[in-house]
Amino acid sequence: MKRMTAQPSQALGQVRSPLRRAAFTGGFDDVIARARTGDRAAFSALMSGHKDDLFRFVRRRVADADAASDIVQEAFVAAWSAMASFDPERSFKTWLHAIALNKCRDAARRATTRRAFWGDCPNGDDLRVADERPSPEAETASREELRMLRQALATLPEHLREALMLTAVDGLSQAAASATLGCSVKSLEYRVHRARELLADEMARRATPRR
Repeated sequence: MKRMTAQPSQALGQVRSPLRRAAFTGGFDDVIARARTGDRAAFSALMSGHKDDLFRFVRRRVADADAASDIVQEAFVAAWSAMASFDPERSFKTWLHAIALNKCRDAARRATTRRAFWGDCPNGDDLRVADERPSPEAETASREELRMLRQALATLPEHLREALMLTAVDGLSQAAASATLGCSVKSLEYRVHRARELLADEMARRATPRR
């Protein structure tokens, strides 16, 4: 797998703060090496350079923005704890995405457990985030189609859904997506193919008027 490298000038361009720029003086590889030895300033620079991308990655999987921010913070905490064991031959971005994906899974499991335990809330509101509740805009055809797509995606097995999301939504290459999921490229290809088949069937089923 190709190593993620950047020239000092490229790394500097990712970070605005003078303090963060100082951390990148030796280039991206140097920052990674320092972070692996426990240098908090170096890891803080890595966080600054990747937080926006990681938030977008998580937000595509989590409907609530605040919940997505919490997951990003959890991912960075986990990354800091595991930084010493990070393999510099790997892509740092891919490694970070894999951690965030696991945190998204954990959050989904916690939400499922809460729903199973509590059921409907006393005031009649359920435990879904506000973003998913009906609104005037949701009545339009485009909103309805998006809602159907999200619901259809949710019916896919987790390993198939994640493969499709990484390639079709996040735009990752097959190599990067397979590395994020920890599977072979061949396995990823099958998962994406199967996910598309199931998704097409589910969308067709939902689009068919009920009698």
